[in-house]
Amino acid sequence: MEEADESQLTPAFPQRNLLILSTQHPTQQMDYGYFNRFLGREVGEDFWGTRTQHIVGVAGCLALTDHASQAIFQKALNKEICFAKTPAAFMAHTFLFIFSGVTLYVAGDAAFNPLHEGKRMQEFKEGTYCSYVGSNTAWFEPYVAPAVAKFAGPAVASTWFASSLLPATLAYATVKGVGWNDWGNSGLNDVELKLNGLKK
Repeated sequence: MEEADESQLTPAFPQRNLLILSTQHPTQQMDYGYFNRFLGREVGEDFWGTRTQHIVGVAGCLALTDHASQAIFQKALNKEICFAKTPAAFMAHTFLFIFSGVTLYVAGDAAFNPLHEGKRMQEFKEGTYCSYVGSNTAWFEPYVAPAVAKFAGPAVASTWFASSLLPATLAYATVKGVGWNDWGNSGLNDVELKLNGLKK
């Protein structure tokens, strides 16, 4: 199977974040902030502390660190990296870009989110620890497309869905789910608890 071009993975980040929400919270109503009004849901905050902040922020940070990490490894090895030809470097790249991207998001959230006023350093430390714990669960991401190829054939495995969206979705679902205990009724904000008839 031809290895997916890593540069094609970046556009999957926003779609992946939306897909993750349905994977991690399949029956729950989520808080999209400003966009809740179009879904007939209560609006708490327009942006800060909502899933919209997360979808936009994490996608942007991961896109930045993905490209930066690739450039660092390519310069060090003097060749493009891919799982088929440089598996060790690609595994290191996978951890590095996910951990640094999520931690970059955590830093921005801690610094600028008005809901963290008075506890910004605590938010940064806790978020960085969660990012580290969660990022260690993403080791399997490069194996997803080869596994799809084994069971469904190389033609299916080389599609954008199987080589880009599916691996990124599964990996980040474990990063967020394990790192932040964000599954089912866990990890919901106050608006989401209210929307789903749950108590704090």
